[in-house]
Amino acid sequence: MKKKMIYLALAVIAGFMVGYLIFGTTPVADISDGHEHGAALKSVSMWTCSMHPQIMQPEPGDCPICGMDLIPAEAEADGLAKGQFKMTKNAMALADIRTTKVGSGSSGENTLKLSGTIEENEKAVATQASYFDGRIEKLLVNYEGEEVRNGQQLATLYSPELVSAQQELITAARVKNSQPDLYKAVRNKLKLWKLSEKQIEQIEVSGQVLENFPLYANVSGTVSEIMVEAGDYVKKGSPLFKIANLNTVWAVFDAYENQVSLLKEGQDIEIGTKAFPNKKFAAKISFIDPVLNSALRTIAVRAVLENPNGLFKPGMFVAGSLGLKSNIADNTLMIPESAVLWTGERSVVYVKTDAKDPTFEMHEITLGDAVNGGYVVLSGLENGDEIVTHGTFTVDAAAQLKGKKSMMNEEGSKPMTGHDGHDVMK
Repeated sequence: MKKKMIYLALAVIAGFMVGYLIFGTTPVADISDGHEHGAALKSVSMWTCSMHPQIMQPEPGDCPICGMDLIPAEAEADGLAKGQFKMTKNAMALADIRTTKVGSGSSGENTLKLSGTIEENEKAVATQASYFDGRIEKLLVNYEGEEVRNGQQLATLYSPELVSAQQELITAARVKNSQPDLYKAVRNKLKLWKLSEKQIEQIEVSGQVLENFPLYANVSGTVSEIMVEAGDYVKKGSPLFKIANLNTVWAVFDAYENQVSLLKEGQDIEIGTKAFPNKKFAAKISFIDPVLNSALRTIAVRAVLENPNGLFKPGMFVAGSLGLKSNIADNTLMIPESAVLWTGERSVVYVKTDAKDPTFEMHEITLGDAVNGGYVVLSGLENGDEIVTHGTFTVDAAAQLKGKKSMMNEEGSKPMTGHDGHDVMK
């Protein structure tokens, strides 16, 4: 019995010694290293798409939107300011995001580009109206764009009132020697209805009443609008035709609010059109609309163009170019138009805050005049700042997904998760 107890004690001691040799020699650091490896694996346990960062998946694969290979999601960057965020270099390359350093303007010649259309010169548009009540019996001008001459017959009208007036003339002509005042009054009545001396003489000499009375054009030009049809009843003063003289036309341009200060009446403007790409036409600004178009936020700018050969057709697109003697100082900051995002009330740009890493931050800026394809910056940037000039909307989308300040979110919000991204796609 004693021997058994001794053997059992020796076995227990041997077991402790074997356990110490196996487990006791393992450093504590090795065990802790196991936990660190787990954390490292956790940092790359989510996979995302470089083009669609809203996609978050727990394992590698293909993007469900574009089919590209997913990449490990970047861990939260340390040491960044509240509004700053980073993008992967792969995403930068795929989205073709480019940046430019902010530079100063120059005080030399600049060019302002405007776009517009050719329109009729409203000062040279005549309205052919009816001078008495009646019915349109026949139209001799049937389509818009037809050229007419002064004195050309446009239509025939039947007017009971005019028939009575003609009968009065024939009767008054018989007693004109005894009642000259009556005769004169009847003739004047017909003149007020725009009958010519020749027409009145013809009625008086023939002694016959014209039931269907001819209507003649008062001016020469192009019929721009026909406002009646055969069989229509018209009142005295009713418009029948619009006749435009296209020997001069208007070039009407749209100028934005921040361009108005650069324009003035009498300013030279060079005009080109796609119809004649190798020709340039000189004109002067003749009118700047004093009322802003609240829907488009533009001002209408007008120039008169000579058009004796009919080169310019109403409705043509034209481009205007104005040489500006800029008063921009050499230290004034200028940025390209492509860098600016508009919210309606605010203007924002994205600044690259680190020269080596793709780290960005939204800046709200104040803009001045638009000159030569860019804007004058009044505040919000400094000379030498590096800003995004291509792919700005992609950078803004990345800011929104990361919950940073963005174009439509001044304060920022929580980052968008993979589930949020799927909700957006819905």
